[in-house]
Amino acid sequence: MKKLYAYLVVLLSTAIFLFAVAFTTNDEPEERTNKDIIMFSHSLHAELSDCESCHTGVAESLSLSDRLLPEKDACAMCHDVEDMDACGTCHYEDVYEPMIQKKSKLLFSHKFHIDEENLECMECHKGFEEIDYSFQSSQANPPMMQCYSCHNDNSVATNACEACHISTVDLLPDNHKTASFFKNHKFTAMAANADCAMCHDNVFCEDCHVSTNVITETNLADNFYTPYSPHTYIDNEKKQVINRVHDLNYRFLHGIDAKGKTMECQTCHETETFCAACHASNNEDFASSGILPASHLAPNFVMIGVGSGGGEHSRLARRDIERCASCHDVQGADANCIMCHVDPDGIKGTNPKTHTINFMSSTNGDWHNDAGSVCYNCHTDANAYPGGNPNFGFCGYCHNK
Repeated sequence: MKKLYAYLVVLLSTAIFLFAVAFTTNDEPEERTNKDIIMFSHSLHAELSDCESCHTGVAESLSLSDRLLPEKDACAMCHDVEDMDACGTCHYEDVYEPMIQKKSKLLFSHKFHIDEENLECMECHKGFEEIDYSFQSSQANPPMMQCYSCHNDNSVATNACEACHISTVDLLPDNHKTASFFKNHKFTAMAANADCAMCHDNVFCEDCHVSTNVITETNLADNFYTPYSPHTYIDNEKKQVINRVHDLNYRFLHGIDAKGKTMECQTCHETETFCAACHASNNEDFASSGILPASHLAPNFVMIGVGSGGGEHSRLARRDIERCASCHDVQGADANCIMCHVDPDGIKGTNPKTHTINFMSSTNGDWHNDAGSVCYNCHTDANAYPGGNPNFGFCGYCHNK
């Protein structure tokens, strides 16, 4: 009986706990705004008045800690503030409190920018003629890029952070605070609206991105130094900087990035030599050394014969010939493909097929008048030249009809 009683107590306690959790919310109350205090529309007032008529203290303000929101006296210039029956025009019922002015973390003088620089309010505070409350505007306060048009240390004003920011602790843009920013910052820097120069100059980039002869298999560990360490020199020449951009075990996963072209390997690596350190055979004996891509190990990778289609390698080449060239390259000479895909006799069907049926047959290509046409790299029969006999050989493919 006691055990049953204990079970019932535990069950009841658990039920009460689950009920309390289910109906208890952790939602924090939303931050109050001036929309909760007063009914107001900037767009309406912009048609009837100017900024200075309401924000009367701005023109003489030397600090953002000054009270810059409209006071009752400014409203009284147009509204009958003594008419108690008209309070509901602007005030909510039983809500009579000062408007909220957020504390600023900037050093700024409206008086200087108005008197000395002759700036108009709407040059910095844009979009107010389209909204009701200031927080609804995406540029209620000027973005950093707009400040930089003057504060660039070149034209008008200094760009020192301390000139405007009260505290420079953790003074980072939000996109710099992501865990992957160090690895992916290049995408931000390459964007059309990149504004890195507001804070960084080229010297900053060179802490990591110094000029090198790119990374090859001949570079040794002693040729590099770690970013942010003291710069070191050998024979008055700065060492190359190297940064670990790849994750652990990347050696086993890099093929995914190479196939998807999510990274430009050539930025750091000379693919013809660097890749060859692993992806190269010893006298074509891959059992002794070298790592072939998995696709090359398929039994039908290369197929020869009329109607065979060439096998898997032809499909891969048509899909991404650049990927083939990353290994099959002969330093600017004719591509390795020409070892098989060549037409020395001018007879159809006797050599591996490269082009589709009637390929460029209706085109007046450069092979008609240019002996240096790329076509003659493969088509080498005795009649393969501009003005050749139209009845046979290379020319006869189209003209012998």
